[in-house]
Amino acid sequence: MSPLHDVDVLLLLATSLAAKRRPAETGEIVAAIDLVNGNVPGEEKLAEAFARLGTAGLLVAAAGGIGLSPAAEGLIEILPRKGDHAQRLFELRGLLGAYRPAEEAPAITVAAADLRAAILAHRAAAAGPAKNLLVPKPKPETSQARPGQRQRKPLAKGKPRPR
Repeated sequence: MSPLHDVDVLLLLATSLAAKRRPAETGEIVAAIDLVNGNVPGEEKLAEAFARLGTAGLLVAAAGGIGLSPAAEGLIEILPRKGDHAQRLFELRGLLGAYRPAEEAPAITVAAADLRAAILAHRAAAAGPAKNLLVPKPKPETSQARPGQRQRKPLAKGKPRPR
């Protein structure tokens, strides 16, 4: 891919998170972008990124959603699994810089109005009592012993042991 934008890298990683077992809808992709980046870029930038990644053969439109192509899945599998999102974005940027598509694929067209509606729906859901299920569970701050693993009190010296 010759022109490499930050939105392209972000969109590809977010699509990989949102489309694990089935093609993801735009609302799910927007939620994953918010998880990875902390904020969502404008709908025009996202629409252009969908078209660029579709033309490069990394995203495919299927079954009412958007999924990864086999080439994109290969790039995502190379990424470190234990790294945080910033490290994975950095590694993916390098991989996308070296990626050369074999042939041009048809561009994926997502209307800016659809993206705007997905962004607004995500913001409304974030303001409400519901929570984003893509967010990892918080880890406890203190390391507590497992319940049921208590130590016994020592027996007094004068008492005989029960048999």
